[in-house]
Amino acid sequence: MFLKVKNKLILFVVLAMALAFAGCGAEPQSSGNPSAAPASGSDQAGTPAGKVELTVSAAASLTDALKEIQRAYESAHPNIELNFNFGASGALQQQIEQGAPADLFFSAAPKNMEALVDKQLIDSNRQTRLLSNELVVVVPADGKTAIGSMADLSKPEVKHVAIGIPESVPAGSYAKEALANAKLWDALQAKTVQGKDVRQVLQYVETGNADAGFVYKTDALTSQKVKITFAVDPATYSPIEYPVGIVKASKHGREAEEFYRYLQSKEALDVFVKYGFSIPK
Repeated sequence: MFLKVKNKLILFVVLAMALAFAGCGAEPQSSGNPSAAPASGSDQAGTPAGKVELTVSAAASLTDALKEIQRAYESAHPNIELNFNFGASGALQQQIEQGAPADLFFSAAPKNMEALVDKQLIDSNRQTRLLSNELVVVVPADGKTAIGSMADLSKPEVKHVAIGIPESVPAGSYAKEALANAKLWDALQAKTVQGKDVRQVLQYVETGNADAGFVYKTDALTSQKVKITFAVDPATYSPIEYPVGIVKASKHGREAEEFYRYLQSKEALDVFVKYGFSIPK
């Protein structure tokens, strides 16, 4: 009797273990249940949620106007995030040539845009000259030195004259051209201090580290720490024009095209005019 009970217990244990192993080897249920909730971070169609980030490499002189345009555009297009890379146009051109990510390029000189078109990094039919500007000389708002013309920059009391690096900063290139035409470029070399972009030139004058500086009219209007002492004769330098274009390597072609078109709209152009830019005829 005892052996029969013992055999039954052994058989029961074996059957229980067999059932347990069978359960462990069962295939998991399919997740294709139509009522299942979408994965976190996805919409109902399974598309990843999130914004499209557009990177715009833009001349430093466009900073204030583009920051205002950014607020308006992002408010109307909540799926778009604008990321601006401000700097000297020549430096930004080189970054794009070296493969730095950018969706649009907004230059302060046609030559930088033309260089990228020539290298087939921007399509010629997807760029346009959008704005124009003026070159002025500014001095500290509380400055005592009388400077009213190019010739006055040669005065002994003018110790430092700030300009952008001519090779990479369009405002510096325009200033060098104007000074050369006035036969003053060589004479002023000893007192010239160079900035990495036009905003640094403005800062040199604001802080008194330069007695005068060549900046765009639009930059001068942004600061209460400087005053415009005279406008440089536009006949002495090339026209200041700002082209904007779409970079071929953009991974967001449709969104870049939409913002490119928006920059040409009356709404955007009114902002540029507010900050002192002009619209080419």
